[in-house]
Amino acid sequence: MSQSRLASCIPMPIEHRALINVVEKAKDWALMHGVGMRDKKQFSKDAMQIAPFVLLPSPFPRTEFNKAVELQPILNELMHKVSHDDEFLQHTLQNALQVDEFTASLYNIWTKVREEGVTQPLSLGMLRSDIMLESRCQHGESQCDKHTPYCSWKQVEINSIASGFGHLGPVSREIQSYVLRQFGHGELIKNMPENRALSGLCSGIIEAYDLFGVPTAIVVFVVEEVSYNICDQRFHEFEISDKRPDIQIYRKTLTEIHQEADLNDKKQLIVEGRPTAVVYYRAGYEPGQYPSSREWDARLLIERSNAIKCPSIHYQLAGTKKVQQALAVPGALEKFMGSGAATSRVRDIFTGLYSLDFDESGEKAVEMALADAERFVLKPQREGGGNNIYGTEVRDALLRMRHSRERAAYILMERILPPLVAGYVVRPGGPVPPPITDLVSELGIFGVIIGTKDKIISNKQVGHMLRTKLADANEGGVAAGLGALDSPYLVDV
Repeated sequence: MSQSRLASCIPMPIEHRALINVVEKAKDWALMHGVGMRDKKQFSKDAMQIAPFVLLPSPFPRTEFNKAVELQPILNELMHKVSHDDEFLQHTLQNALQVDEFTASLYNIWTKVREEGVTQPLSLGMLRSDIMLESRCQHGESQCDKHTPYCSWKQVEINSIASGFGHLGPVSREIQSYVLRQFGHGELIKNMPENRALSGLCSGIIEAYDLFGVPTAIVVFVVEEVSYNICDQRFHEFEISDKRPDIQIYRKTLTEIHQEADLNDKKQLIVEGRPTAVVYYRAGYEPGQYPSSREWDARLLIERSNAIKCPSIHYQLAGTKKVQQALAVPGALEKFMGSGAATSRVRDIFTGLYSLDFDESGEKAVEMALADAERFVLKPQREGGGNNIYGTEVRDALLRMRHSRERAAYILMERILPPLVAGYVVRPGGPVPPPITDLVSELGIFGVIIGTKDKIISNKQVGHMLRTKLADANEGGVAAGLGALDSPYLVDV
């Protein structure tokens, strides 16, 4: 079966001299507007290189984009309800906890905090629902009212921690708008939707800060020991400082929090002598990395405090792949959403998600994947790129752990086959001009929700981002060097 295609926003290929000229200018524009990252191979705090970006915006169906935007507040509320359902989380994660050390450590902190009594009932959820267009139709062409190049869109995952690209999403639109003007196609910019993700996400932090209600309090960004994705992080700080100069932001690693912070008698998290209103986790872990005992102790300290966390520990547990798979089980959505139209809309975005537990359904899933491994992805509980298993490696992994409890740490997901689009990817140190290549894209929709178990105070969709990768690549993380920044060009298909 040949993969379907979407047409690029302007005719390709682009004339050689014009392409070289615009690429060189676009690279300089990127460096001067924060489209950058630190070099992992030659790290220096005093140097930065461009982040990979797609030269022209990638087509995305207007109706599907609008549906995704409209659905985000519903997904926000669903995740909020799931995160506050102790029984559901316990039941869903029970098997994964026995074999997944990272999730078990999170769960142990959650258990301790609940036993001691939750100090801060408010949670700040800054979520990103990642979706891809699906070009295959389960009904067959004669039964489906859609036509090529796509049938529907499906959710890849929903991220509840370190949901990045609040800055890099909007600035991708800006650099591609610049490029379109340079090619004489400024009139096409109207088809690129406005993107206020940075402003929207930062407004969520500011609202949580104000709800905390202590004027001398600070906001703490929890960051990695070494930050490569520095532009995306810092622009959040700059945006908050521009909007609210009275809010002080401190950047701390979990190790620094362990060494420097403590709780006072009011359960306030004291950092450098000041109470903390909001803790915003920006730190992630590379594949194979695991937090130290000091970092886990710092996480427990934060959870015991009355700071508003983004995410709180139960929000992070709700973002695990096992929970995503459990929500696809018949009847699960109705538990949280009832049986109305919204429930059907959410169910429609789920692709095939299967448990690998040691029961009848788990055995069926293993057999199905062994018979056609290319159709599936193995996903562990960790968020972030580089952890998934694809293609023939799915078969190898399942054969290795078929009779091992290790398999319960994964879920099985049907691969999504998105339509192709031709484009140019500009990379640091890459050829100028770059070659024209086949690409596929993943759209992320941002949402912000604030509330307690019983009351939602704020719930909104706040922006989007688009990551694009080579069509034959499995992972698409930009920070990992696998994907490229992009933005949607809305088309009527």
